[in-house]
Amino acid sequence: MAKTVRDSARKGALRLLSGVQEGQSLSDQAASLKSMSPADQARAARLAAEVLRHRDRANRVIATYVSRKPAPQIADILRLATVEMLELHAAAHGVVDTAVGMTRGLGRRGQAAAGMVNAVLRKISRHEGWAELPPQRMPDWLRRSVVRSFGKAAASAIETAHQRGAPLDLTLKPDMAVIEGGTLLPTGSVRITGSVQVSALPGYAEGDWWVQDAAAALPVRLLDPVTGERVADICAAPGGKTLQLAAGGAQVTAVDISAARLKRVAENLTRCGLQAELITADALEWQPDTPPDAILLDAPCSATGTIRRHPDLPILRDGSGIAELAALQSRLLDHALELLRPGGRLVYAVCSLLPDEGEAQIPALLERHPGLKIEAPDLPGIDPAWITPEGGLRLRPDHWPERGGVDGFYMARIRKPL
Repeated sequence: MAKTVRDSARKGALRLLSGVQEGQSLSDQAASLKSMSPADQARAARLAAEVLRHRDRANRVIATYVSRKPAPQIADILRLATVEMLELHAAAHGVVDTAVGMTRGLGRRGQAAAGMVNAVLRKISRHEGWAELPPQRMPDWLRRSVVRSFGKAAASAIETAHQRGAPLDLTLKPDMAVIEGGTLLPTGSVRITGSVQVSALPGYAEGDWWVQDAAAALPVRLLDPVTGERVADICAAPGGKTLQLAAGGAQVTAVDISAARLKRVAENLTRCGLQAELITADALEWQPDTPPDAILLDAPCSATGTIRRHPDLPILRDGSGIAELAALQSRLLDHALELLRPGGRLVYAVCSLLPDEGEAQIPALLERHPGLKIEAPDLPGIDPAWITPEGGLRLRPDHWPERGGVDGFYMARIRKPL
């Protein structure tokens, strides 16, 4: 039975990898694994993610032993087996046996390639030098911008952080104790290391916490909501910030264009015993009855700060559309300021490494709206070096390497004049 489960997870991982090549994200393919057990679904997703994090390294090793480029499905089998053996240290015999069986299951082409797969993987199982291979590079369109903005050393450190992947971070409801096995981070998030089943962690069913990267938890802390304040969370899904705002006692209105994504927000609010008004609407068209005291704008962006968590992103994105996203972010900022009451505050945030979506937005905003004030971050656990010249906060995946890193984020708090 155990072997069947392992093989099922591997087949699921291959299905996910094939979908990524066809332009589907790993998360969008979750439904394709529903016939598998929850544990097997989780293992398939982890295997696929690890292959994507080490794809270039695996290709380099495979090319040492293969004279001709394999067909796409066979190449994925070889990559999966290579990563399992060399990175995850799985027993070679079981990995090779399963890989050969999956190859044979591909039909006539697989039958013809099974011998090659068997021979190549047996050689790879004895390969030395895996640990010395450089981490996977960011795509050129992204790396050029990162090098230009932060330098070559930072780009290499970010790539190392991407390869390590991301631990599990939790945001606790106020006054909740750190759960067993968790580490309290300087900014207030709780970090869990190792592979865990989220729903099995203590406090999940009770709604004591929710999953949220430590960087993603900072925009609400920067906004610093006060009990009873009217706060609008614009572009609210997936909802971690809505939960934070509600847990802080704010009267929250969460706006998002996707009804399906807001349904997930509603489910998490219910699990955590929290309340917020959810509105399905285009943020650019939404008009509240009363001007909010504060607004959180987590704007649509390239998501380039989340590659360590979403290793499929470099394959799915080609760098096009950044200018259009930046223009949308500018329009959303202008609209949010129109909605905000005089003297109110706005936090702008993007999970992007690209300054066009982050640092560059603020000087342009000040030109369009004279009288705005940028309020410098003053949060516990923040390294002063993360504060940018215009007064925003820049986080990168290579920050906190000794703690496991954080997602890439940019955020700034803006005060509207009276």
